[in-house]
Amino acid sequence: MTGLVLLAPGLPDSLLTPLRASGLNLQTLKGAPSPEQAEATTAYVVFGGSPASADLVDALPNLKIIAVHGVGYDGVDVAHARSRGVVVTNTPDVLTEDVADLALALTLNTLRALPAAEHHLRSGRWGAGERAPLTRRASGRRYGVLGLGRIGAAIARRLEPLGGSIAYHSRRPVEGVAYAYHDSPESLAEAVDVLIIATPGGAATEKLVNAQVLAALGPDGVLINIARGGVVDEEALISALIEDRLFGAGLDVFAHEPSVPQALLDHPRCVLTPHVGSATVETRAAMAGLVVENLLAVLSGAPAITPVSA
Repeated sequence: MTGLVLLAPGLPDSLLTPLRASGLNLQTLKGAPSPEQAEATTAYVVFGGSPASADLVDALPNLKIIAVHGVGYDGVDVAHARSRGVVVTNTPDVLTEDVADLALALTLNTLRALPAAEHHLRSGRWGAGERAPLTRRASGRRYGVLGLGRIGAAIARRLEPLGGSIAYHSRRPVEGVAYAYHDSPESLAEAVDVLIIATPGGAATEKLVNAQVLAALGPDGVLINIARGGVVDEEALISALIEDRLFGAGLDVFAHEPSVPQALLDHPRCVLTPHVGSATVETRAAMAGLVVENLLAVLSGAPAITPVSA
């Protein structure tokens, strides 16, 4: 097995450790590839939404695989890579359950304001006799899932025991699903109390949740996003929260990560996490293993384990 495996900057240790143990020839890309790197590179490893542009693909004439450490690949020009005979892989399924767990956790934390309640206790206000504010009930609510793929379906299953209703919007109705289908994000938002985003990122879903969708969700509505920050019009979201046209939001992703708008940081009814949907020891180990398996397969001439299909 020959060739150089280029690594995008900032890959986590949970991935770097098994990569180093794989016996592959690794180098971290710093800026544009040198002529020597460009000629030798047969694989490029990126993390989640990290970019792998058409220009970069063109600069690596012997590239065989772009291995994405994550389920989202919106930073990769998949169509151009395919036109050059480059396989793109990701790590589906292994992170589904953890991301769905986080979606439920953000939903409960936002409705019940648990971070604020903990701060109330830790700051001594409860001990001083001050009662924590009342919050919102999670059971019996109307829930909407925007994007009923693997992760969206796992989220919906977790919502069922809460005893409310579940509806969804996807590009088309999903066969064998009993949940109510809506033909647009706005229609779904109008019908629910809590809208949970589980769509892929990329140009097709950029600002899919816009001012009109947020208006349909209404002043008692809650928005949860574990998908991609760009799916939400962040400025419209901030305006809706500040002007009390939306009750609250639970967000694991943001439009310009790792930058988070101060208005979201300051808002008392926002629960925020730093893009940790798949960040468990177990899932990150499984994701890293799948990246290595895909690299070893493609570089040895075998089919990819989990090629991107769209």
